[in-house]
Amino acid sequence: MNQNTFKAMVVRERENNQFVREIKNRTLDDLPPGDVLVNVKYSSLNYKDVLSTLGNRGVTKKYPHTPGIDAAGIVAESRSKDFNVGDEVIVTSYDLGMNTSGGFAQYIRVPADWVVKMPEGLSPRESMIFGTAGFTAALSVYRLVDYGVTPDMGRILVSGATGGVGSIAVSILAKAGYDVAAVNGIIDETDFLLEIGAKEVISIEGATDATGKPLLKGLWAGGIDTIGGEILATMIKSIQLHGGVTCCGNVGSHDLPLTVYPFILRGVTLMGIDSQNCPMPLRLKVWNKIASDWKLGRLELLTTEVSLDELSGRIDFILQRKHKGRTIVKLPE
Repeated sequence: MNQNTFKAMVVRERENNQFVREIKNRTLDDLPPGDVLVNVKYSSLNYKDVLSTLGNRGVTKKYPHTPGIDAAGIVAESRSKDFNVGDEVIVTSYDLGMNTSGGFAQYIRVPADWVVKMPEGLSPRESMIFGTAGFTAALSVYRLVDYGVTPDMGRILVSGATGGVGSIAVSILAKAGYDVAAVNGIIDETDFLLEIGAKEVISIEGATDATGKPLLKGLWAGGIDTIGGEILATMIKSIQLHGGVTCCGNVGSHDLPLTVYPFILRGVTLMGIDSQNCPMPLRLKVWNKIASDWKLGRLELLTTEVSLDELSGRIDFILQRKHKGRTIVKLPE
């Protein structure tokens, strides 16, 4: 390979709406225009990436395409005064990996206003253990703290706690001094959840109300939901007076079967979390928290590392709903 050729996962469409994943050689000329060329060292695997590999047109409109909504690496070329060759940087969110060639490749080229300088105290590998999922978790915790939910008010319930967002949310909350109740996954991961900081583990059935009551006993000071649907509705109905809930996902359902009573009788607040278009000033605040107060000392408990060649098998593993924690991707040198 010459210096302008690099390895990337490429998803292409075959006949009958079938999509295949391949590791192929690409050139820098294949990349879109942009201000900053990044030599990617690590990426991470998120559910949105999985959808892109399946041909989900709500995520990716045109194929062939390289997914990967996360990337961390070193600036190789820059037309921006804010970034110099050799800078370590993070790129997550915006259109990366959706319709812009993404982080499952040795190089990306993006606009300068998508790029975050690596915070002091964080390495490219560590930043991708967080990635979009971890940033979303940290943003969720930030919103709860900013809203005024403090550790002395009671336990925080986290749904989808074995997944990428949920497991990091549990870990950050525990480090920040909160007692956490974690909703288990389809596969029992009680030991894992207790090890990363949960004080209590609840089954999916235990976190899902079957009575249809408009309000339930106030059990939680706050909640972080990654699932949506009945679990989110149950969480909201179980929040104590003036508590808050963040919502960032709909893997369970996009419907919310709920009355207004939790909001008007208990003053519960539901806060939507949109990490993709999070304003840069807030984005920088959260990344700096991740690199300092909320830096996790036992990141490896959450992490499975794969190579680019092993990535396709890991995607299949997620589709079987067998994963836990975070999967990071080490790009070839």
